[in-house]
Amino acid sequence: MNIVINGYGRMGHQIEEILLERGDTVSARIDISGRSDYPDLTGAILNELKPDAVIEFATEDCVVKHAEICSKAGVPLVVGTTGWSDRVGKVKEIIESNNSAYLYGSNFSVGAHMFFALVEKAAAMINPLPEYDIFMTEFHHNKKVDSPSGTALTTAHKIIENNNRKTEIVIDPLQRKIEENELHVASVRGGSVPGTHSVYMDSLADTIEITHRARSRKGFAMGSVLAAQWLMGKKGFFTIEDYIKDLLGQ
Repeated sequence: MNIVINGYGRMGHQIEEILLERGDTVSARIDISGRSDYPDLTGAILNELKPDAVIEFATEDCVVKHAEICSKAGVPLVVGTTGWSDRVGKVKEIIESNNSAYLYGSNFSVGAHMFFALVEKAAAMINPLPEYDIFMTEFHHNKKVDSPSGTALTTAHKIIENNNRKTEIVIDPLQRKIEENELHVASVRGGSVPGTHSVYMDSLADTIEITHRARSRKGFAMGSVLAAQWLMGKKGFFTIEDYIKDLLGQ
């Protein structure tokens, strides 16, 4: 594949490493920091380089603009940027109106999606067991800009969708007693932790814990590369879940 990397931070560097290991080509690295080939993604760059896809881990304020640029150039775009859930509808409209290809997700790790599946099952299993409460925590490095993480919010929504006692997600520190229908998501930032997400089902008798602990960014980077390969030749607006279901034969 011939890939343009948009967002050349630590994740961008890891994506480049994996692409080169596979024998793929990185035709451009784009980052506003200046430590790249170009400071910003433009249609002129895509028209000149003609990449097979763009992989983007950048800032959420440019998500809509980059979707428009890539879709008009006919270049598939894989996006791992988080914090823009309020603009999903707008991006989908852009992609569909230009008959282009787009895939986004909060987490590109295959292991994380196995974690999601386990959480869905567990949240449903405790529906007839009111003695079990459910809540979650997430830990990330001190450079992460969003809180809670996109992965944490995805996990929380999967709990809400599968547990009939939880109807509201609470992400703020609580200075009061939590309500029974509230799912508390606690976030901690510090050190160099790539990402740890835990869901707890707790009763007076015992605690059940489901945890996904990323050891490095390599799993996320590899997932984005494989998703770009999967997206080639397709048209439409996809989520990482579409790719994972296909990958795991679900």
